[in-house]
Amino acid sequence: MKYAKWTILTLLALTVIGFFHYTLPQHDIVRVVNTYQERQDLNDWTRIFWSSPDDQSGTLVNRDVQFIQTVKANGKPMVYRNEDTSWSWPPYFKFDTANLQTEAEDLKSTAAAPQWVSVTHYGWRIVYFSAFPNAISIKPVDGPDATIIPWFNIFFFVFLAVILLVLRRMWLQFRERSIDPVLEDMGEAWDGVEDRADAAAGRARGVWGRFRAWLGTWKGKPRP
Repeated sequence: MKYAKWTILTLLALTVIGFFHYTLPQHDIVRVVNTYQERQDLNDWTRIFWSSPDDQSGTLVNRDVQFIQTVKANGKPMVYRNEDTSWSWPPYFKFDTANLQTEAEDLKSTAAAPQWVSVTHYGWRIVYFSAFPNAISIKPVDGPDATIIPWFNIFFFVFLAVILLVLRRMWLQFRERSIDPVLEDMGEAWDGVEDRADAAAGRARGVWGRFRAWLGTWKGKPRP
């Protein structure tokens, strides 16, 4: 049971961490090298890695998706999809796909004359599943060593910690006022039952003892 408990807790923790890592915004310092549009098939389970804008049917099997090709400072490529999230999950309320594609096109540069930009995105790049992070915004930065402070994530986790502390306090108060008294009453009732059972057992032993003593008085009497 001990191993099963820790296995379940580990899987739960990994699920929560993975959910936040996929959903919360991240920032990459990259150089835009190209933008393009490509039709993507959406008829298998990998559809979960693509957005579902409100203005597109959930039964759509393929659609055109815009992409932004970039290169990191270490020379590794990174490709982002550029899709509206509209009112769906995650709640970025992104409606400016065309504008973002234009901004990315305008910020293209070469290795000889690099223009470094910060791309805010969510999601993962999984080559084997053709999964791409979704670009949310793009802005120029001074260089590849620019520091981006994730203010949203900081505020989010502070807010989440406050909410968890409030919920914990509410639970402790509820337990103190409602559950603990019931458990104490149950404990007292059980103690009373045990006391009565012990008393009954004592009385039974007393009666049985007196009965055996009475029988003993007959053993030594002579026969007439």
